[in-house]
Amino acid sequence: MNKYFKNLAQYLAKKKKPQDMERFLQAILTPQELDAIPKRLEIISLLKRGVTQREIAEKLGLGIATVTRGSRELKKGNFKDV
Repeated sequence: MNKYFKNLAQYLAKKKKPQDMERFLQAILTPQELDAIPKRLEIISLLKRGVTQREIAEKLGLGIATVTRGSRELKKGNFKDV
């Protein structure tokens, strides 16, 4: 990852209060990003509950490729704390 990504990660890690994080995310992200990013987290949650990829895509109004990407990352062992 580039240094800008690392800076962002460090900045986010410093946020202790949820309301501070919410204000920051609302200020820095576009409306589309504010819609898309939480849905990506929901993909992981639903996959972990055993919901099929097609059901998730339909429920969240996403393409199957987006859900499949989440599934691949989950299989790699990412998102253990989600």
